[in-house]
Amino acid sequence: MRIGLFCSGGDAPGMNACVRAVVRSALRAGHEVVGIRRGYQGLLEEDFFVAQDGRPRMTLRCVSGLSRLGGTILMSSRSEEFRTVAGQRKAADVLRKHRIDALVAVGGDGTFHGAVELADHWDGQIIGCPGTIDNDLLGTDYTIGFATAVGTAVEAVDKLRDTAASHERMFLVEVMGRYSGYIALYTALAAGAEVIAVPETPTDYPQILEHLKVLKARGKRSIMVVVAEGDEEGGAENLDNNLRALGCPFSTRVLKLGHLQRGGSPVPADRILATRLGDFAVRSILDGQTGKMAGEINGQLRLTPFPETFAQHKPLPPELLELLETMAS
Repeated sequence: MRIGLFCSGGDAPGMNACVRAVVRSALRAGHEVVGIRRGYQGLLEEDFFVAQDGRPRMTLRCVSGLSRLGGTILMSSRSEEFRTVAGQRKAADVLRKHRIDALVAVGGDGTFHGAVELADHWDGQIIGCPGTIDNDLLGTDYTIGFATAVGTAVEAVDKLRDTAASHERMFLVEVMGRYSGYIALYTALAAGAEVIAVPETPTDYPQILEHLKVLKARGKRSIMVVVAEGDEEGGAENLDNNLRALGCPFSTRVLKLGHLQRGGSPVPADRILATRLGDFAVRSILDGQTGKMAGEINGQLRLTPFPETFAQHKPLPPELLELLETMAS
């Protein structure tokens, strides 16, 4: 069997570990892996990973030591051409031309939307691995890259706390999460933030202001506000402007972590998750499965049909929101 492998959408720490696992598991079972560079766009352009011997295939050697590296050696992109029916038909033709029997797609909801559309034009097998820092896919407790992104954000907040205390200042730290507040919630909990703003809950300016005044009266010298970029009020800068207009009792600064959260060496949790899911994806293909995402729920490996992974918004754990409120009060 010839298995195609690509990464698509935003990169996430741990994608390389997943690539390594897919290649090693497939080769161990006696199958061939064709690496496709730059996701769906690379597929359309027939841009394949070339091994040291000059052949368009992935070998044990080319994935050696890959788990510790951030990013993805297959690179990633988004493809406007693939969004069209003509592009999807062209991609199916390329797969047939190169005799690719199955695909492992590493990415997020956009990648899995694309997999569903591709399946309308191609009868090969497709299994996905959840590679996204947002942790916004149903069918897995955590996505590949989430733990590392949170760790990066927490490290930044910890360092900001030092200068915030020195200057008796409030920092509003914007983290990624256009539609999901998972990174913001976990960062706020781990870093001991006093305020959080996420898309899943309403941002109540008067309530936040009153909370800040109480903290000021208690003698708090530094305040950390963690804001998801997709907060319904428009992110950290808008929150800062509105709070200052209402008479915020602290001097403020805004910091956007941005793409910094996607980089860096993946933490052990992401490496292990990526390795388990990459291996599981290959075994699922060999078992005849298709149209599903490989995930982990309560420590158990599970397959979830692609449409179910993005059909609904993945809610934030209410018990963690309550815990944060208790810790910050």
